[in-house]
Amino acid sequence: MMVNNLVKGMLFGLGLALAVSVYAQDSVDTDTETPEIQPDVVILKNGSRILGTVTSARDGKIVVKTDFAGDISIDSAEVDSVRTYGSLVVQMSDGSVIEDQPIEFDEGSMEITTDSGEQNLYSTTDIALINPEPWELGFGYKATGNTSLAWGMERGNSDTDELDFRLESYWRSLEDRYTLKANYDLDKSNGDKNTDNWRIIGKYDRFLEGPHYWGINTNLEKDQFADLDLRAYIGPYYGRQFFEKPAFTLSTEVGLSYVIENFITAEDQRYLGANWTVNISSDKLGGGSSMYLDHVGVWNLEETSDVILNTIFGVSVPLIYGFQAAFEVKLEYDSGAVEGVEELDQSYKLRLGYAW
Repeated sequence: MMVNNLVKGMLFGLGLALAVSVYAQDSVDTDTETPEIQPDVVILKNGSRILGTVTSARDGKIVVKTDFAGDISIDSAEVDSVRTYGSLVVQMSDGSVIEDQPIEFDEGSMEITTDSGEQNLYSTTDIALINPEPWELGFGYKATGNTSLAWGMERGNSDTDELDFRLESYWRSLEDRYTLKANYDLDKSNGDKNTDNWRIIGKYDRFLEGPHYWGINTNLEKDQFADLDLRAYIGPYYGRQFFEKPAFTLSTEVGLSYVIENFITAEDQRYLGANWTVNISSDKLGGGSSMYLDHVGVWNLEETSDVILNTIFGVSVPLIYGFQAAFEVKLEYDSGAVEGVEELDQSYKLRLGYAW
């Protein structure tokens, strides 16, 4: 009897201890649970309400991350008001930065409430970026670029193989920019090469006030079937970024360069040249597609009839996971081409590549 009472007492005590433990754990979990932050609210001029998280604003677009549709890009002209509850970083057009504060936009003004409860009003026209990237705040460089491959093969009455590889890479900070471009093109027909050329371009840009910058340009290239063993030039230039929006970018550069041309059979030459570049792009096609034009020119100032013009224009279309396809036309003109070599060389390529 005593044993039974002892066992019952032990079981009762164990049950009581377990109940207290569970209750205590529930109390701790409840006390330490972090309250959820309210979703940001974006109200459009047509009355629609979008709930999510405002992640950035730039180039006239506000990006909202939603649970139902992922990232949504909204034209700021269609937005009536915005109310955020999480903390954002706002960079003003004068370079000043407002950090880690919820914001509210309404009727052309931005209201920020500080931790002390003070309310400050700003004009939305004074806002440059919301949640800028580190390099836009002066920390380090942003690396972008793309690599692509155009490859073709034909078998039958003739055996043809074509290979075209391209790499473009850019490193940009608030103060300067580095550019590296490389291209290699090899074509064979019935086992015999009919195209074999490569080009490497390196550039350094130093930004000045406003849209102006200066830089140093270097170029190395070889083209076996144009009798060119090596063309090299280096020189300074002045550049201007006329437009820098996704809808339309335009930059031009003009400078001087010292040019060395070594030919396989023709006579080598050295001369002072003027060089220029024109770069244009636009995302007006929509859907992440881009139209682009890259033009480079070199003019022999000692033999003014000698001009070299290289132009690429095309359209790129995004695929998945950073991959993209592009169709482009390349025109290479050399008025001083050696005897037996065409002045104008044209090529049409369908490319597959990856952008970062």
